[in-house]
Amino acid sequence: MLIRCPFFKPLNPNKMNNTIQNLKEQFATFRAENPKIRIRDAARTLGVSEAELVSTGENNIRLENGFENLLKEVNQLGYVMALTRNDHAVHERKGVYTKASFNGHIGLVVNPDIDLRLFMNAWHSGFAVVEGDRKSLQFFDQAGEAVHKIYLTENSNLKAYDQLVSSYRDDSSETPLTVPTSKTAFIETPDDQIEVAAFQQAWTELKDTHEFFGLMNQYRVSRKQAMRLAPKGYACEVFWPSVKSLLEEVSEQNMDIMVFVGNRGCIQIHTGKAKKLLQTGSWFNVLDPEFNMHLREDAIESVWRVKKPTSDGIVTSLELFDAEGNVIVQFFGKRKPRVPESVAWRKVVSDYTVQK
Repeated sequence: MLIRCPFFKPLNPNKMNNTIQNLKEQFATFRAENPKIRIRDAARTLGVSEAELVSTGENNIRLENGFENLLKEVNQLGYVMALTRNDHAVHERKGVYTKASFNGHIGLVVNPDIDLRLFMNAWHSGFAVVEGDRKSLQFFDQAGEAVHKIYLTENSNLKAYDQLVSSYRDDSSETPLTVPTSKTAFIETPDDQIEVAAFQQAWTELKDTHEFFGLMNQYRVSRKQAMRLAPKGYACEVFWPSVKSLLEEVSEQNMDIMVFVGNRGCIQIHTGKAKKLLQTGSWFNVLDPEFNMHLREDAIESVWRVKKPTSDGIVTSLELFDAEGNVIVQFFGKRKPRVPESVAWRKVVSDYTVQK
């Protein structure tokens, strides 16, 4: 089955097969010369998408589109590692999926271990991937960028994995995967076309943090633009020493926090401790047994301290943006419905940030 998209003009079959064979050979040569390089970085160097490289794997199996049903059965795999990333942050969380639920194209997996928000209209292709003795399910958007990956661990149910792959393999996928050559850039609405006063009023009347996404859509503002146009006192750009300094204080106080990392197809959330911290060059890492985060600090262009009203009081977050205005990672204090935000978290955020 040829997976089409509106931005791509398919090659004729003979040229396409030659292209795939050439890509296999290029990737094999490149990997032999760079054995430690990650496939995402290899794809960028070779000028193709990660999904295209994955599709060339001899032992990789294309999965049927309509991934909602597959995700509802992932709980059968038992203890796994869920991975979600963007250009500058990687979020890895171990645990057991509960059964995914869906309302239209929006999906949820909610439990203390694996906590996901799924946006299925961005999921375009999927594969069962074999890398040596490591097996996974990997999903990609229309541009061939990874939206979510599920890795088996030594405690996973391998038999259930094989059965799942057998049930959802795409037997019509002999034709190579095709993806567009580039992503469509987001065009921000000019500030003078935004109903700023109405937007600010609506912000102050929020009852739940989950309403914020709808607020941005209603007033056609980007997230970075929302920070800039926020009502006074609700968002301010801040200086801070480093992620490491902040999380060292969180760790020292044995505080539970929430760490959000996402992309266009998935947001993954860790709720709990962040204890083992390691700085490696420009990368800051959390390396706990159940939770890992890898954050490229030199990609952080701005940091915003953000307040959102809820029915339980103000909720405070730190939101980190890259130079293109994309959210890299968000930090919150742990909270539950009907429970006010931790005073200790607010104090840490206040102590470790200074308004610009």
